[in-house]
Amino acid sequence: MANFSKSTVPQFSVDVYQNEFLPEGGRDVSAIVTVTSTGGGTIGGFAGGGPAGVVIMVDCSGSMDYPATKMRGAREATAAAVDTLRDGTHFAVVAGTHVAKEVYPGNGGLAVADARTRAEAKEALRRLSAGGGTAIGTWLRLADRLLSSTALTIRHGILLTDGRNEHESPEELRAALDACAGRFTCDARGVGTDWEVKEVTGIASALLGTADIVADPAGLAADFTAMMEHAMGKGVADVALRLWTPVGVEIMFVKQVAPSVEDLTGRRTEAGPRAGDYPTGSWGDESRDYHVSVRVPQAAVGQEMLAARVSLLAPDPAGGDPRPLSQGLVRAVWTDDLAMSTSINPQVAHYTGQAELADVIQQGLDARKSGDRDGATAKLGRAVQLAAASGNADTAKLLSKVVDVVDAATGTVRLKAKVAEADEMTLETRSTKTVRVKR
Repeated sequence: MANFSKSTVPQFSVDVYQNEFLPEGGRDVSAIVTVTSTGGGTIGGFAGGGPAGVVIMVDCSGSMDYPATKMRGAREATAAAVDTLRDGTHFAVVAGTHVAKEVYPGNGGLAVADARTRAEAKEALRRLSAGGGTAIGTWLRLADRLLSSTALTIRHGILLTDGRNEHESPEELRAALDACAGRFTCDARGVGTDWEVKEVTGIASALLGTADIVADPAGLAADFTAMMEHAMGKGVADVALRLWTPVGVEIMFVKQVAPSVEDLTGRRTEAGPRAGDYPTGSWGDESRDYHVSVRVPQAAVGQEMLAARVSLLAPDPAGGDPRPLSQGLVRAVWTDDLAMSTSINPQVAHYTGQAELADVIQQGLDARKSGDRDGATAKLGRAVQLAAASGNADTAKLLSKVVDVVDAATGTVRLKAKVAEADEMTLETRSTKTVRVKR
């Protein structure tokens, strides 16, 4: 483990957990890479003293008036988020319908948070009313323009919707996400039960944020406050995980596996000979785990090689080469000791199970929606078994609202005859959330 950070920014460390031993002819190497950042929330200012910006996008489509508690809850939640802004943070509020409109400050740019601007923003929120359709891509593009209106170190969005994205095509939303990816991060929330889970989680995934359901509008203020507090703790933006591999090594996948499962394999950008960068977004005081899988050339017993080098890099504020933050090494050693080569590293085993858990929940819910009761029972039973074995109590509790658990250890379940829509959507939205391995 190496650490190259300066005291003016959060300190990053990289730890690698793996079984480096392979049998003769063995080729597949897996490692869990734990990245830890400390100091981000205690260094005396958002973004380590650099400028930061947040745009709050509030759904104001006509459905937000049914029931009226949704629009009222959205106003209160946005006001609570504005109150949570630290002095000096740049911010704006956008009303989203089939078009996007600036609510505050309304001048094509961002306001700077202080007592006066927070009060003005909350006054402007009182004028929010519901009416119109839903075209989320327009909201995101306006947020991008606003966040680009001034030089910022951290750029973040918070998006709330209550319905399906019916007034633009999926291709238009995808184009907007592609245009915004890497420019700002975004947390997305669905309120009520009339929105599409895959749309909201897809937005958060593309923009490296979090997604969740707020089934009861009364919970919006607490959720928005927590999201903004989390954003205020960010200290370094646009951190990349760089993977360098020797000649002959093939990358199978790179996934974030904690605090949630996110496949980063397809997001690689080339970074020189045999090196590629995978985006991780913004960091504060936190720790995340990544699963790296590579395939190495065959070798004889007694040989060893560096299978991959994992580095963390942050942009240089002056525009130069990225700054190294920390690095770790993934190794391969060939042995004829059967016990050593067949031992599964507990971290790798745990997160392999967590990734499977996320997959079988989605497959089970899809099967249930299509009327395949046998397929749904089998997949959700496997999910119950995996959740119990890994100690993922939160997911186990969510599963118990969709199936009756007969025997968790064997995955024996029965589908419930009636399931509340909010319970099913909560399970689907949170299916990728994982528990950390106990070390």
